[in-house]
Amino acid sequence: MSSQREQYYRMLFLVAAVYDIVLGTIFTFFHTWAFELLDIADEDPGSGYVPLIGAFLFVIGIAYFLIYRGDLVRNVDLIAVGTLYKLAYSSIAFWFWIVVDDVPHILFPALFGIVDLVMFVAMAECWLTVRRLSLRNGAILE
Repeated sequence: MSSQREQYYRMLFLVAAVYDIVLGTIFTFFHTWAFELLDIADEDPGSGYVPLIGAFLFVIGIAYFLIYRGDLVRNVDLIAVGTLYKLAYSSIAFWFWIVVDDVPHILFPALFGIVDLVMFVAMAECWLTVRRLSLRNGAILE
C-alpha cells in the first residue's frame, strides 16, 4: 500500500474518531441541550436511552482513534467492526427517514445518515484493501 493511501485511511479514521467522540460526548452529557438546540426538546425521551447511545458513540470514536494511531493490518478486525457500525447507523437512519417518515428532526436521519454512509463506503474500501494486503502477507492468523 502506498504511503499516500495509508495516510488517507489514517485521516479517515481520525475524522471518524473526532466526529464520534464529539457527538458521543454531546449526547452522553448534554443531550437535553442538543435537543433544545435542534428545537425538538419535546422529543427528548428523558431517560438513559440517549446518554447510552452517546456512550456507544464515544466508545466507537475511541476505537477509530486506535485504528488511526495503530497498525492498519493488525487492526483489520477493528476496521471491520467500525465499518459495520457505520453501516448499521446509516441503514437505520435511512429506514426512519425514508420508510417510517416519522422523525422529530431531519438532521438526525439525513445529515448523520449521509455522513455515516459516506464513511461506511470509505471504511469498507479500506477494510477490503487492508484485508487483501494482510491475506497476501499472511498476517491474519486463522
